[in-house]
Amino acid sequence: MTTDATGAGVTEQALAALRGTADPRLGELLTGLVRHLHDFARETRLTQEEWQRAIAFLTATGQACTDTRQEFILLSDVLGLSMLVETLNGDRAAGATESTVLGPFHLTDSPVRALGDDIDLVGGGERCVVSGRVRSADGTPLPGAVVDVWQADDKGYYDVQQPGVQPAGNGRGLFTADAEGRFWFRTCVPAAYPIPTDGPVGELLRATGRHPYRPAHIHFIAEAEGHTPVTTHIFVAGGDYLDSDAVFAVKQSLVQDFTETDDPSLAREFGVTNPFRHARFDLVLERTA
Repeated sequence: MTTDATGAGVTEQALAALRGTADPRLGELLTGLVRHLHDFARETRLTQEEWQRAIAFLTATGQACTDTRQEFILLSDVLGLSMLVETLNGDRAAGATESTVLGPFHLTDSPVRALGDDIDLVGGGERCVVSGRVRSADGTPLPGAVVDVWQADDKGYYDVQQPGVQPAGNGRGLFTADAEGRFWFRTCVPAAYPIPTDGPVGELLRATGRHPYRPAHIHFIAEAEGHTPVTTHIFVAGGDYLDSDAVFAVKQSLVQDFTETDDPSLAREFGVTNPFRHARFDLVLERTA
């Protein structure tokens, strides 16, 4: 009996073993995964040594995960897979806010805050107010909508990256929109930052000659009854890395001006001193079917 040099027989046996999968969607996903993985191995003539290195890399990726760090999300991000899945599932009604990646730092509950609270508990960097309205795609305001916010500080670090330096909950807030769907909060202008490079994902970036930087941004998740939640960012216009985000997440509609403002009445309204930066961003949700 001769050996099939292409391994097609192994592939067919592996696919046949999945035919009894009770969940049709699970069977579809696993069948596609096995087929593409086997095709990849044949196409690249994957060696035993390379496969062992890949297993070691994935093992190290899992070992790098903690309660405050998700290395597998980071890996998915830098391979563009997170953004691809988001795009494939991101069909929105005309005018609805575009979605983008969750990122690896939404690992802790944001503290409940009142509208207008300052989420920068350290007081660093350039002062900023972010304000907007949560509304339906037809323009109807959504009172009581919940807006979850998280961001890096003015030096590019999240609270979970600096326990003992930043207080827990720094740069985070859970807000409830008012009767007109409005939300606003105070913070600092976030900085561009490198994703963590002290683990397997960092080794991958160095091996492929890629930089690890993300442009400055603030994360949002907005939810309202009868509407599809949206996970998104706003990016600081004019900042570095907007055209080379390490996780491929920039969309032009999400790039927003953080305008320098020197308006005494606005400063009094928002409880800040002049001058300050002001970003205006509406979160527009699609109605559920």
